[in-house]
Amino acid sequence: MNFRTNIQLKKEDNQIDYNSKLVLIGSCFSENISTKLSYYKFKTHSNPFGILFNPIAIEKLIYNAINLQKYSEKDTFQLNERWHCFDAHSDLSAVKKEDLLHNLNSAIKLTHEHLKNASHLIITLGTAWVYRFIETEKIVGNCHKVAQKKFLKKMLSVDETSASIQNISSLIKEINPTATIIFTVSPVRHLKDGFIENTLSKAHLITAIHQLIENNNQLYYFPSYEIMMDDLREYRFYANDMVHPNETAINYIWEQFQNVWIDEKTKAVQKEVETIQRGLAHKPFNSNSEQHKQFLLTLNKKIEVLNKKYTITF
Repeated sequence: MNFRTNIQLKKEDNQIDYNSKLVLIGSCFSENISTKLSYYKFKTHSNPFGILFNPIAIEKLIYNAINLQKYSEKDTFQLNERWHCFDAHSDLSAVKKEDLLHNLNSAIKLTHEHLKNASHLIITLGTAWVYRFIETEKIVGNCHKVAQKKFLKKMLSVDETSASIQNISSLIKEINPTATIIFTVSPVRHLKDGFIENTLSKAHLITAIHQLIENNNQLYYFPSYEIMMDDLREYRFYANDMVHPNETAINYIWEQFQNVWIDEKTKAVQKEVETIQRGLAHKPFNSNSEQHKQFLLTLNKKIEVLNKKYTITF
């Protein structure tokens, strides 16, 4: 008997190789995929404003980056002895206001360049729930533990979600018409919103994405959410919080992503990269031994070959 319903996925066009330039933006699951891509030394730029969950926040980042919008004092606030911006994750927050502004504006400039030159963008949406800051009536990317009473919480409708995703796509295509855009929905369960509310939120995201990609070239959907929910489908694939996928699940979804999006010839190079990564992580019993010196010499030669052939740096 077969006790699993394995997902069947086909390879897509415009596949990823070591010449590809990748930009990943979105929820914490995009960080998982970015970590894998970075480990294998793909050219990757990930979450310049930190983790962002809702499409409006992602749309705003892309709009600001493409238009080189400069952040100023009015975009910042102080809380718990640190300076924050509602558009960015706390990873960019700082003790000094000047440092926060530097972090924001540097990220905007860098993202502008990466969006212009990207071959692939992977956008992971986490939730259709948004928080609107009452004082400014603007939807935020991160609440930074500001009192809940200062926000209005609402779920974006399918139409609102679809409009935001359409704007994301159009903005990217304006600056980079040939970019391949891959949308995915995070398998992380936002149970703080409620079980039913989380399901409805994910449904809005999935429906909105499919409305957009149905008749558009170079726009794709990768089913991270469906792999977790319908293929793996067991609590043994969750971390201890029963919300986030565990390492086994992340590895499995990464394998599926590779099967769909990584060029077959590239996989051989990945194996070489992995061999080098393991070698670099190796801890010798005696770092001064002739055997270890020879090991390092061989490893450096392998690195030189990959760097020369594919501009892969370690």
